[in-house]
Amino acid sequence: MRGRKPGKFQLKPTDKAYLRKLLRDGETSWRIARRAQILLQRADKEQRVGSLGEKFAQNASTIWRICQRYRDGDLHAALYDAPRPGRPRVFSQRSTQGH
Repeated sequence: MRGRKPGKFQLKPTDKAYLRKLLRDGETSWRIARRAQILLQRADKEQRVGSLGEKFAQNASTIWRICQRYRDGDLHAALYDAPRPGRPRVFSQRSTQGH
């Protein structure tokens, strides 16, 4: 993402509190917790996207995308994936027993 100038990233105080609560919850999925950590680190410490990518073993474009989804939408958009089109995958015991 060369040439992209990082703007100041800010979280609403209520969103910060919610993200911290999610991280303390103990039942938050790994993917959601990682996104919450990225958002908090980006806002609190104003870390560069490249250093966050290294810290969390994520591509810089992933970090940009999470932050941009927060800016464009809301906290829910940044944390959770949108529903995907098509029929959901179905796994059953019958189909895996023969292989």
